[in-house]
Amino acid sequence: MASATPSDRGDIAPRSFNRLDPRKLDQADLAEAYDRVRRSTEALIESLGPEDQNLQSMPDASPVKWHRAHTSWFFETFILKPHLPAYRPLDPGYEYLFNSYYNGVGRQYPRPRRGLISRPDQAAVTDYRRHVDGAIQQLLIQLDPPTLRQLAPLILLGLNHEQQHQELIVTDLKHAFSFNPAHPPCFGTRHEPSGQNAAFDWLGFEGGLFEFGHEGPAFAFDNEMPRHRAFLAPFELGSQPVSCAAYLAFMDDGGYERPELWLSDGWSWRQVEGIDAPLYWWREDGDWWHYSCTGARPVDPDSPICHLSFYEAWAFAEWSGARLPSELEWEHAVRALPIEGHFADRRRFHPEASAATGLTQAYGSVWEWTSSAYAAYPGFRPGKGAVGEYNGKFMANQMVLRGGSCATAAGHLRASYRNFFHPHQRWQFSGLRLARSAS
Repeated sequence: MASATPSDRGDIAPRSFNRLDPRKLDQADLAEAYDRVRRSTEALIESLGPEDQNLQSMPDASPVKWHRAHTSWFFETFILKPHLPAYRPLDPGYEYLFNSYYNGVGRQYPRPRRGLISRPDQAAVTDYRRHVDGAIQQLLIQLDPPTLRQLAPLILLGLNHEQQHQELIVTDLKHAFSFNPAHPPCFGTRHEPSGQNAAFDWLGFEGGLFEFGHEGPAFAFDNEMPRHRAFLAPFELGSQPVSCAAYLAFMDDGGYERPELWLSDGWSWRQVEGIDAPLYWWREDGDWWHYSCTGARPVDPDSPICHLSFYEAWAFAEWSGARLPSELEWEHAVRALPIEGHFADRRRFHPEASAATGLTQAYGSVWEWTSSAYAAYPGFRPGKGAVGEYNGKFMANQMVLRGGSCATAAGHLRASYRNFFHPHQRWQFSGLRLARSAS
């Protein structure tokens, strides 16, 4: 078939495939995007040994090896088995072993026990990835135009799914390595100085009736839709994420010992878990240190605070005389900004200061907790079949984060992108930006 011209479909340069209309992608576009994402996963783990790839430090995390296998399972299950008649699984047992939470597909191996599986080993998982990769490329060559248009959104879903797991590889392995008293680096050995922040400022935004959610035709997850209207009162947003220096002031003022600042569930969580500092922080000779992906480092006062739970973010906002923004306030404030920031392609997996002025670091650096519960937008409908379990069934008891982090793949985000975690979870690069209602 004849390929579309570049002016018809845009540039498929690195990072850009999520910005394009899936209906205008041809086989070459999809093959290149697929190859790029899959190679990015392998490049991310090339310095890891078999022992590293099998670590699982808590039930919320998974071994690196499992992430690599599960993302292959996704393409095998939802694309190859239904659409490539000649496809034969490398190992039928993988259907059970690497299913995450898709009940419509079948049973799943218990998540907390994934680190107990030494076989298939790292090399076998690499063979599995190659097996799936070869079959996907074979499928793409065979697709006729109508089937291509049908499958392109599903292939893009699989690629975005793998980018999410690339971020989890970083955060899960960092959590596992943090238990090693030698503080070895998990990704990279060079520490880059953060620099200094511009002065903090409050930025005002007018209220009114606005539209929210994804506006096609480019890729988005189903939880970003449908586009809908909502009213916002005038509000102000902090010009930058909260810094470690500001958070240290909260700690020095007894922030972890003052119940009036905390939600009831948060105060109980803090007491039961003995929480008195952000995750990975400890005191050494009177100074605060933290574990980073490059090893043990002194806390940099200018870098954005990260690895906070929603409860800690809420308490800090209360202490500051401010609040967390709603997810719609956040989306409205950033929608005109370019999607640029400190992303995973820099391979510097820690947030850094910014001397820029205005509304800065909205994308990348740290995921920003919002005050919004993760719930369906008006008129939301999950996809049909097992793939519809991707987002919708998690719309209870979780909170929304916005903006991405230093471990998020470049090109993966949009203003409408909704991440979500339980309020006590903090192993992601999660921080906050302050908001307040306009006077």
